[in-house]
Amino acid sequence: MDTWMRFMSSDGGVVFGRVEGAYLHEYESLDQPVPTGAVLSTRALTPLAPCAPGKIVALWNNFHALAAKLDKPVPAHPLFLLKPAGSVIGSGEPIRRPVSYAGKIVYEGELGIVIGRRCRDANVEEAAQAIFGYTLVNDVTAADLLNENPHFPQWCRAKGFDTFCCIGPAIVSGFDWQSAHLVTMLDDVERQNYPLSDMVFSPAEQVSLISQDLTLEPGDVIACGTSVGVGSIKDGATVSISIDGIGTLRNTLQATVREAPGPGVTATGVTAGLV
Repeated sequence: MDTWMRFMSSDGGVVFGRVEGAYLHEYESLDQPVPTGAVLSTRALTPLAPCAPGKIVALWNNFHALAAKLDKPVPAHPLFLLKPAGSVIGSGEPIRRPVSYAGKIVYEGELGIVIGRRCRDANVEEAAQAIFGYTLVNDVTAADLLNENPHFPQWCRAKGFDTFCCIGPAIVSGFDWQSAHLVTMLDDVERQNYPLSDMVFSPAEQVSLISQDLTLEPGDVIACGTSVGVGSIKDGATVSISIDGIGTLRNTLQATVREAPGPGVTATGVTAGLV
């Protein structure tokens, strides 16, 4: 197995490569995994989300145990929504509560598939070859918004806020997902512990079937769906999602602090010109 990460360097540039111990062996990019020859100390770098997806395809009802608990039929085709690229953050970055939302925020610990090559109308064998590796995803949801309007379930709005897609800490290629378990901790309490082998659609099947609906590009992420144990996050609480062999994705829900608008300050409390 190889471990791949993205970092920000001291000059503000972004570097990507294979990590061995405390060193990054730099590669051109995820879709062009050609070594540059540079070897950098990770101690001098700032970790980022391990990829920059153009889109995140997030599955629903893809585990037999959760389908049984919800009394839902197993789907014949992956049921999915899209999360925007702007919702992505890396491990250690805060999940920010939206200024306009005081309701329940929910975590979902999931395996993430990272696409390594353009994929369209792929069969299962071709789809397997298009998988660069695997990562961890926290598919965060503003749960009270989903059915706020009785005429239109708001999946994209509820799951698409900035910081609502935590990805990381690394991508691991050659990972044996079939023998792995995912564990989610809320602060110090275990909330999820489920086998990835309980998936309805395998990773290769997901890539193949989804590629028949839309083109998957290098760096795109498929969040494989979650199983039982989903719950809400209180402000200040930390969600830690782990899979042995990939690592731990850890993010804390940060309450939004409102500020009275003043010179150079917007109504959302962000100083104008600094972001």
